[in-house]
Amino acid sequence: MNKISILIADDHKIVRMGLKSLFAAEKDLAVVGEADDGGLTVSQALKLKPDVIIMDLMMPKKDGIAATAEICAKLPGTRIVVLTSYSTSDNIAAALSAGATGAVMKSADDSILLTAVRTVAAGKKFISPEVKGLLAFDPPAPTLSPRQQEVLFSLVKGFNNTEIADQLGISRTVVKEHVETLLVKLGAANRTEAVGIALRKNLVKV
Repeated sequence: MNKISILIADDHKIVRMGLKSLFAAEKDLAVVGEADDGGLTVSQALKLKPDVIIMDLMMPKKDGIAATAEICAKLPGTRIVVLTSYSTSDNIAAALSAGATGAVMKSADDSILLTAVRTVAAGKKFISPEVKGLLAFDPPAPTLSPRQQEVLFSLVKGFNNTEIADQLGISRTVVKEHVETLLVKLGAANRTEAVGIALRKNLVKV
């Protein structure tokens, strides 16, 4: 039986040790390498060509999202499972967009991670229930046009529609339309909630 080869990428040694121990107990899995930063992950992946990479998102030199994008472009046959402790959805969504086919929270049961590895190795996607819940509860940040970003910045600054119109040189009607669009895109019930979401997701620099 051909074993599923695995590369572990995490900058915490204790995490890598725990994962190696977990996979070593499974007859169909084999750890072929490990890396403690994003750059090394890419070079190890190109050298070892593993079936699956367990990818942490927060690593030095090159983060897991950038490493995922590079590996997926160069090794389309290698599957990537994001294993993260992020409490917001944006980075997970970015990694999935970059080509990862699996996502599991570090707080998940071992059985969920094992299922994820086997599922993606079989060419399917696996998003753990916890990640699905996170993506539903806290949707990734939407793409905003330059004008929408300007209006959102003004909202964060506490300006009303008249002040925003004067500042941007547009009519109050156009400002009102932009604000309404922003509320829909952000999933916000009102301006205050929109500002809170914008700050939490770093959509504006203040």
